[in-house]
Amino acid sequence: MTLSIRPDIARMAPYTPVKPFETLSREMHRPPEQIVKLDANENPYGPSPKVREALASYPWYHIYPDPQQTELREALSRYVGVPAEFILPGHGADELIDYLCRIMLEPGDVVINCPPTFGMYDFDARLSMGEVINAPRDAAFRVDVAAIEAAVEQAQGRAKLLFLTSPNNPDGGLLAPETLKRLLSLPLLVVVDEAYIEFADASSVASWVPETPNLAVLRTFSKWAGLAGLRLGYGVFPLPFMNALWKFKQPYNVNVAATIAGIASLDDLELLRQRVLALKKERERLLRALQTISYLEPLPSQANFVLCRVMGRSARALHQALFDQGILVRYYDKPGLSNFIRISAGLPEHTDQLLDALREWA
Repeated sequence: MTLSIRPDIARMAPYTPVKPFETLSREMHRPPEQIVKLDANENPYGPSPKVREALASYPWYHIYPDPQQTELREALSRYVGVPAEFILPGHGADELIDYLCRIMLEPGDVVINCPPTFGMYDFDARLSMGEVINAPRDAAFRVDVAAIEAAVEQAQGRAKLLFLTSPNNPDGGLLAPETLKRLLSLPLLVVVDEAYIEFADASSVASWVPETPNLAVLRTFSKWAGLAGLRLGYGVFPLPFMNALWKFKQPYNVNVAATIAGIASLDDLELLRQRVLALKKERERLLRALQTISYLEPLPSQANFVLCRVMGRSARALHQALFDQGILVRYYDKPGLSNFIRISAGLPEHTDQLLDALREWA
């Protein structure tokens, strides 16, 4: 018997995630506490102490979780300012990107993507047998509205989803409200991924969703709440999409531990907001210091990272030199993002160690 795999899947390049501490520790021959990990936009402060307490005291891990995630959705409703009926938690926001693609796309349908941006939009669209039309950002990483409109016209009625990230990953730029309003006039679902919105000096557009039938907003606990390892995200969706999502999602898609951690995080907002503020201040300190390094051109950011163009030198070589010193940053070399590194905001001592290494490499 010959097993048959979809030819498009066989041809696909795999998504390349960052490596966890335990793998890196073995590769780098360093204990985890000696690794400066600034490559994945994780929160170095970790979760709220209330999360650890709640996880330690929870007595019913042997019981299946609430498939409706009722208590978590009520807490999210208070946090986001949108009725709970519009909110669906997920196993990370990545799960919800996958759900949207599988619900919306038939073979040959089109997703409009705006690279450079988060890689999962393109990846999940292709997994769902969708076609991706790219409307690349301009040299300053701003969304090209005319290019998006041209891509929708090119799709000839097959465009179903437009993914936009605000602040965008990897550059940290915000989507202007007037730009979003113009794009919402297009005949498709506009998905705004706000994974980093807590670090921005701007408001979420989640409150627009109840009055906007073709807008969905994705959020996550990974960055601001330090829960990347527990995989907890959520989306704010128009009610017709909520009806479809409730039918489509796996019943127990969010596990008990993630649910407990999310509720406990939302019960400790004062502390977590202080940590977000500390990371914003560290991002600005990092940006100012990077501007003094001759071979780097850092971009302003509204997220918890700074993207840098490497000038006159190899970003790959810089990435390796930092790796050899136990410092991890993200390296890019692809269309629209050639010879760049991205540095997450970390603890002050992480920034100091990084800057010392960058200056030494100069």
